Amino acid sequence: MNLPQYIETAGLNIDGAVWFRKEVDLPAGWAGKDLVLNLTAIDDYDTTYFNGTRVGGIGKETANSYMTPRRYPIPASLVHAGRNVIAVRVFDAAGEGGFGGGGQMTLAPPRAKPNDTIKLDGAWVYKVELALEPKRPDWGSRPQAPGPNNQNSPSVLYNAMLAPLTPYAIRGAIWYQGESNAGRAYQYRTLFPAMIRDWRKAWSEGDFPFYFVQLANWQPAKSEPSESEWAELREAQTMTLREPHTGMAVIIDIGDTNDIHPRNKLDVGHRLAVWALAGTYRQKIESSGPLFGSYSIEGDTVRIRFTHSGGLKTTDAQAPKGFAIAGADRKFIWADARIDGETIVVSSHNVPRPVAVRYAWADNPSVNLYNGANLPASPFRTDDWPGLTAQRK
Repeated sequence: MNLPQYIETAGLNIDGAVWFRKEVDLPAGWAGKDLVLNLTAIDDYDTTYFNGTRVGGIGKETANSYMTPRRYPIPASLVHAGRNVIAVRVFDAAGEGGFGGGGQMTLAPPRAKPNDTIKLDGAWVYKVELALEPKRPDWGSRPQAPGPNNQNSPSVLYNAMLAPLTPYAIRGAIWYQGESNAGRAYQYRTLFPAMIRDWRKAWSEGDFPFYFVQLANWQPAKSEPSESEWAELREAQTMTLREPHTGMAVIIDIGDTNDIHPRNKLDVGHRLAVWALAGTYRQKIESSGPLFGSYSIEGDTVRIRFTHSGGLKTTDAQAPKGFAIAGADRKFIWADARIDGETIVVSSHNVPRPVAVRYAWADNPSVNLYNGANLPASPFRTDDWPGLTAQRK
């Protein structure tokens, strides 16, 4: 199996224990010297061995173990020239599992230069030790225990983290959340604006600025247009811009395929900052990338108009990517797109009578459309056809 990736991505759709093993050939100069083994974050737990000796492991005692990169020291006594064996037992309790946390897999001496590093990504041998029996429909679900130690209990997070701050003056708020609501994205259309209004009521400071981050790109890319819970959640976030004094930082271009919590926070902070500088501190700068404004069907093409579209461009000087088009059959296919001034013209010779267009409508779309401020266009769709989460409450 090629690593790093989730085992499910590689086609191994199980929960349980899986062993991974890789042989590495070490130079004679490394023999008898300390090394450092760097692995990605492992979902959920691991026990790691070097030449048959346990050198590290993270289990359920570590909070957020699934997003903790593994870095284990290898004692000099275990290191010899030639063939050495790394073995990792991964236990996946539920959901996705494996080497899915992003980052590099390397073996090197401490403080080694890049040229003195052995890369471990690529093919590993694997063997399933234990495949847990899949949950059967007749089993039902065990309810989570209510109480003050359960973050999902009503009022727990609010009472602990927000209510104590309401007596104090604030200039505004920033918010980065939504992943756990993607399965009920239509519900988020109501929940998110209601939360913002409730915060403003609690502080009694009027409609203070509320800036939030749209979900990043994540998960393996799809080869064809398809429905997407994450796209529906991004749409719900975009709808929240109807609330007064709100702003949305779009990060559809800086996520991580393998990490739900991408590490590039600098650009996230910058895109939130320009909203604050423009919307709160009245600096005359562009705060947003292109946002869908309107569309018109012009024969066999669809023209898309935007707000915040000054200097509309692609970053690679190629045609705009990520556009899909559909006719009355509601079957989307990839479309041709071109920039015409501050609009986009979308078409496909396979859809002579277009009805709808979607842009970046996927968990992890390929995008290259920006404005002159180098801010990315937000995903959108021109249709309102019921999505995957329309009936989930």
